[in-house]
Amino acid sequence: MIAARHVGKISPIVLGTWRFKEWSMSPAELAAFIEGAADVGVTTVDTADIYGDYQGESVLGDAFRRAPALRDRIQLVTKCGIRLKSANFPDLRVKHYDCSRAYIAAQVENSLRALSTDRIDLLLLHRPDPLMDADEVAEAFCALKQSGKVRTFGVSNYLPHQVELLQSRLPFPLVVNQIEYSLLHTRPLTDGTLDQCQKMRIVPMAWSPLAAGQIFSRAGERGAAVADTLQRIARESGMTAEQIALAWLMRHPAGVVPVIGTGKLERVRLAIAAASHSLDRQHWFELLEAAMGCEVA
Repeated sequence: MIAARHVGKISPIVLGTWRFKEWSMSPAELAAFIEGAADVGVTTVDTADIYGDYQGESVLGDAFRRAPALRDRIQLVTKCGIRLKSANFPDLRVKHYDCSRAYIAAQVENSLRALSTDRIDLLLLHRPDPLMDADEVAEAFCALKQSGKVRTFGVSNYLPHQVELLQSRLPFPLVVNQIEYSLLHTRPLTDGTLDQCQKMRIVPMAWSPLAAGQIFSRAGERGAAVADTLQRIARESGMTAEQIALAWLMRHPAGVVPVIGTGKLERVRLAIAAASHSLDRQHWFELLEAAMGCEVA
């Protein structure tokens, strides 16, 4: 396997915080949960400025304020570039994207305050912006890097040609492309995304790696085939179906890192254990066949 470019202390599994606000944890409880995840090896935490109706970063920042030593144990990832309609921003008439230099700079300042930190370890552009000026984004990234406010940069949901455009303007490498990837969403295998990640040594972070739980729902013929195959391979391997689904993603030589959204420490432990399991090649293809609904050509 080609080694991924060093991006700080990125862990084999990333803890996603999209639903943190819904879990109704107190700052102390959330800090204890993140500390527990870090204790078992999940030290990268992913958030975004828009999570929780623009309140998610503040929830995470409250936990860091409750446990000041926790921040130095964590590689902190956040995202910007999406502008959602919200009662918090009544001037926003339409959902849109904004990767202008001014907006990126302003959102980083907002994120630093909300997260109660002096630096962001990894900043991602959340979605491709059809009005993106790559030179302007590069200027923003370079200024943030020089200031020390952001250490590394990446993108999210970008197709290969979009990555190439932005990378062509930067004097340093993009290190992550966070993409939707699961047994029910295998497009990155065929649209060039994972090929590019391997070629450029960009780490692919997989959001919704369990397809928001649908991977076990047995919905439709394909869903039933995937669920049945996962269960059978799990029994043969002495693991859970969830672990096998994660191991299937991590088996790819691009070095896929799943982003899991759970508030249960036991699921975090199971996920990190799956990272050490090298899925048998034939098992991998059995699952691909179930996902595709046919044999490989």
